[in-house]
Amino acid sequence: MQMDDYKNFINQLSIDCVIFGYKEKKLKVLVTKLKLHGDLYALPSGFIKRDEGIDQAAHRILKERTNIKNICLDQFRVFGDVPRDNSVVIDRIFELNKEDSNLKEVEKDFFLWLKQRFISIGYYALVNADEVIPSITFLDESADWYDIGNLPKMVLDHNHIVAKALEALRVNFDDRLMGFNLLPEKFTMKELQKLYEIVYDKPFRSNNFQKKMLDLNVLERLEKKFTGAANKAPYLYRFKS
Repeated sequence: MQMDDYKNFINQLSIDCVIFGYKEKKLKVLVTKLKLHGDLYALPSGFIKRDEGIDQAAHRILKERTNIKNICLDQFRVFGDVPRDNSVVIDRIFELNKEDSNLKEVEKDFFLWLKQRFISIGYYALVNADEVIPSITFLDESADWYDIGNLPKMVLDHNHIVAKALEALRVNFDDRLMGFNLLPEKFTMKELQKLYEIVYDKPFRSNNFQKKMLDLNVLERLEKKFTGAANKAPYLYRFKS
């Protein structure tokens, strides 16, 4: 997005994306740091072009921010409380950066447009973080992965948006699991259980978990995984096509 692109977007409507990453057996969130003084952080966000649909815009923003295609993406909530007025954030940015010569060159109309109260449509995705090459906009200094339990304080209600996205992810995880592509083509039940324990942040009893997964009827059991002890080798599974 360039600074003068705002004229092509729908007024007072935005998209905030919660990009969960599965990395190093941890659940993380992609967070951007704004290229301004004051350690200001935000979710990857964007706006909707006047000639595109909402889902189309969300997929475009996710593609621009992650550089991966075919992301399993879900809309989960609309955020429109009165405190979402951007004027407080923009005024703070100006105060913190009033001596910054680059900020003084920013087009005034763009920031006046950005100061409006925006209704935000929330989307979440869960991706393999190792496949993501984060991209930044002209407003960002960086985009990095943060542990879900150690997020920085973000602007507006972005921390609240993450919390609601995590609730939605957990509710829909069984149905969306195959689309996330987080496991290798063939995996053990233990590997699948570990993924669930990370997402839900709690342990599962192995016997109950295996029964639950088999009852979903989404797994195909394959040969055993050789470990050197045939009688203890676990079965491999893959998702049914």
